[in-house]
Parts: sequence; C-alpha cells; structure tokens
Amino acid sequence: MNPPGGSIRNYAPFIGLRYSFSRKRNRFTSVIAMVSMLGMVLGVASLITVLSVMNGFGGELRGRILSLVPHGYVSYADGVSGWQALSATLRQSPGVTAVSPYITAKVLLASPTNLRGAVLTAIDPALEKTVSRIPDAMVEGSLESLDEAGFNVVLGASLARILRVQPGDWVDVTVPRLTVTPMGVFPRSKRLLVTGLFEVGAQPDAYQAYVSLATGQKLLGQRDRVDGLQVRTEDLFAAPAIMSALSASLPAGYTVSDWSQSQGSLFRAVKMEKLMVSLLLLSVVAVAAFNIVSTLVMSVAEKRRDIAVLRTMGARAGGIMLIFIAHGLGLATVGISAGALLGTALGLNISRVTAFVETIFGVKLFDPSVYFISELPSDLQWPDVGAVVLASLLLSLLATLYPAWRATRIAPAEVLRYE
Repeated sequence: MNPPGGSIRNYAPFIGLRYSFSRKRNRFTSVIAMVSMLGMVLGVASLITVLSVMNGFGGELRGRILSLVPHGYVSYADGVSGWQALSATLRQSPGVTAVSPYITAKVLLASPTNLRGAVLTAIDPALEKTVSRIPDAMVEGSLESLDEAGFNVVLGASLARILRVQPGDWVDVTVPRLTVTPMGVFPRSKRLLVTGLFEVGAQPDAYQAYVSLATGQKLLGQRDRVDGLQVRTEDLFAAPAIMSALSASLPAGYTVSDWSQSQGSLFRAVKMEKLMVSLLLLSVVAVAAFNIVSTLVMSVAEKRRDIAVLRTMGARAGGIMLIFIAHGLGLATVGISAGALLGTALGLNISRVTAFVETIFGVKLFDPSVYFISELPSDLQWPDVGAVVLASLLLSLLATLYPAWRATRIAPAEVLRYE
C-alpha cells in the first residue's frame, strides 16, 4: 500500500511539522511546548553570550599582560656576563626579532605614607621597546627618563596610587642584599625619583617597577652582569617552538623559557573556566531539550487515533517514529534559532547593554580600579555559535527518540476498537 499523503513522498516530516505548529492542540500541551522552546531560547542565548564574554576576557589578558611580557627568556644561574655577544648571537637565530637584557628582584618600596612589595626590573630603555610595549603604556613621563642622571624609577599606575606618589616624588627601595658597615650589617636601600607611570590595565600595574640597567646593577650588585636576556619572536604563539629550538643551539648551563611557562597557567585557568561554564550552561540547554520529552509524550497520547489510522493506511513503524522526531526537532529548531539570534545580538552588543544598564540604574558595574576594565569585553566567534547550535540540536534529537519509539508501540487495533 502506498504511504499516506498522496503525492507527498516524505510524509513523516510534513506531518511532524504540522503537529509542531498546529493551533488545534491541547491547551496544556501547547503551554508545555512553549515553555520548552523558551527554555531552549534562554539556554542557547546564555551559552553564546557567556562564551563571547569569556573570549573577550581571554583577548584582554593576551592584549594587556602579554604586551608587557617578552615572548621568551634566556638566563644563566650565576648571571650572564658579556651579554652583548650573546645578544648578537640570539638576534641571528631563526624566528628571533629582538633581544634586551634584564635584571629582576623582589624589593620593598616605601613612600612617606605607605610601603609595598614590588618586582623591580632593570632594563635598557632603548632595547626594551623592541621586546615589549611598555613605552606605549606610559601614561606619565617616559621610559627614556630612566637613563637621565640620578637614580630614577618608573612605577605601575596602581602601585603609585597605593604608595600615594606621582612623578617628582621620591620612594625608598630596599633590596634583598646586605651592606656591611662599621655599624653592622644592614639591608641595602636607596632613594629613587619617580619619573614616570605606566598602565596596561592588568595586575602588573600593581607590582611592577622599572629602573635603568646601570641603576639595577648598582642596587643589586651585579656589576657588569645581567640576569638574562628577553627575547621577542616573530609570532607570539610560535614562541614555544622557537625557544625550544634556541635551547638546543646554546651551550650547556643556559636556561631557556617562554611566556607559556611564565604566564601559561593563567591562560590555562581561563580556558578551563570557559570549559566549565560552557558545560554548566549546556546543562540548561539539556534541561530545555529534555522538556521536549514531556511535550512529545503528551503529543503521542493525544495523537493515538492519528497514529492508528496512519498504521492502518500502511505507514511503517519507522515512519511513525520519524513523525515524532520531526515534531520534536521542529519545536527545538525554533527555540535554538531564536536563541542563536538573541545570543549573537547580545554577544556583539554586550558592552552597549551593560552601559545602558549602568545609565538606567546609576551604578558602575565594573570599577576600573578593581577589575582593570571599564566595560564587559566580548568577542563573538562563529565556531562557538556553530558548536552551541549543533550541540543543542543533538541534545534535542536524543530527547525525541524515546517518545518517538513509544509511538511505534501503539497497537492500531486496540485504539480503533472503541472508535
């Protein structure tokens, strides 16, 4: 016997979609179907929006922290003497574009009103601008002021606020070195003139301080040595491979590292947070998808007579199953499509939305002095949207299988006996 529907070959999707959007359904079933679709809309939209915000935060971290951090480091346990020759050798290595010396130590900075632990880094200002973007991050003064006469220091803006100093003020630095005098042994300290402030909008603003290479060698007793060399590569994400190749070409005793070792844990944590948040929000989508089970179970009970008629007209069990799979996917597709559109709109305009909320309620959601950002960052990536849509469709498909299978178990004779 020919399938029902006359000239309609694929009758199952046609009938399933008719069931999904028919106005002649039971009122309670219609309410449950609407709730399922709204749950899908909210779940998909929330997931896309949150993924966009997580991508935005990751981009902010890369743009701010990695702009301050060199791509790689080459150091020696006892310090590098004659670093100029090593620098010339490194610059000739494949993938290396710039090299700059550094000395670093943890120190204590004190102002007349406050004190704070900090990381003091001695640099060559002329070479530093080739390996990092500190000169571009200066908000007051300049990095070149470190080479001027005297003992000068450039502070992170947040560190300066904590110490309550500004360019032109003095700070006392105490370094982890001892000075032996006739009066006894004392920690080595020196008064430094604040000549500039930098701000990258990240944690280094609160602990980083810079002095010239000559000042650092005098303070830390390094004489003509440096702790190591900072390296900039052609590509930030190729730095691990480039530094690994560089390590093989250097004599024994040198330690080679890259940004993924010094800062990689932070980015791995962000990646893990993105994964966990995605799984949590995907559970919201899963709940909405499995609400479709309730809708389809009630639809199967409501359409028992239709199923029996179709079976007596020659419809096979597979056709009946496809009808209710199409029925469930029709409801899910509407919710997923609306959620994807809403999530995309929010992902592209979340900063405007937060600004509107701040204006309406007169509050500041993100205080730059606390969060280092003034607005919610967002980076909508289409692969994320596609992954969310596909995962939601897969969950919806799984949710339709059991009710659709139950529909195939209905015996036409039992249903039509009392008709």
